[in-house]
Amino acid sequence: MILVRYMILGVLATIAANAAPIQFQSSERRVALVELYTSEGCSSCPPAESWLSSLKEKPGLWSEFVPIAFHVDYWNNLGWRDKWSSKEYSDRQRDYAEVWHSDNIYTPAFVLNGMEWHNWFELRGAPGVSESKTGILKVTSEDTNHWEVSFIPAEAGKGAYEVNAALLVSGLGSDVKAGENTGRHLQHDFAVLKLIKQPLTGKDNGFLGVFTMAAGQNAPEGRLALAVWATRSGSLESVQTVGGWLVTSEKEK
Repeated sequence: MILVRYMILGVLATIAANAAPIQFQSSERRVALVELYTSEGCSSCPPAESWLSSLKEKPGLWSEFVPIAFHVDYWNNLGWRDKWSSKEYSDRQRDYAEVWHSDNIYTPAFVLNGMEWHNWFELRGAPGVSESKTGILKVTSEDTNHWEVSFIPAEAGKGAYEVNAALLVSGLGSDVKAGENTGRHLQHDFAVLKLIKQPLTGKDNGFLGVFTMAAGQNAPEGRLALAVWATRSGSLESVQTVGGWLVTSEKEK
């Protein structure tokens, strides 16, 4: 009887834990946002994706840096269609190129905190959190679909802000049957499935907002995560970033 009682208490504790809100919160120091623009049709992209995948094992993941991979669509007409690609992600890269006054876009391409980044392959570790204090970004959810956002900038009176959020998936695999990577089995981590941007509303000394980010019934098998970053209105450069894994089943724990 005592054993049964403890078993019941254990089940109730598990239910209570699973019902607890999910919360991701940054420190006040600027967390690095690492963006990779990639494609399954690009033969030079797998090394860059392998480097991005290695960040899963780094202790600073989510707390010091947040990695995301945008699969672009401009390789799709060269023999192989990347099923994770989107014109939206290609347009995002073109928007960066316009800001940098660049005449072209390419893959693999890294962007670190809104700036074009070339020496990623020389970095043995991972991008570290900045010493500059930009503010505290926090997101919370009861169901991993509906999220509340709070951003308190380190300096007040710096204008309006927007929230950007990306649903990510890791552990994807693909057997490429055409194009530059014919015959290769490619693996992807931190691939963007959905991307949203919404304005934040100023209140007191901070900014608040809400957004919905549902995986949907056709979500691929893999480990889901959420990346969230605040930008000044009309800007691509991240001011503060936060993220984390989304545990949705016992299998993923």
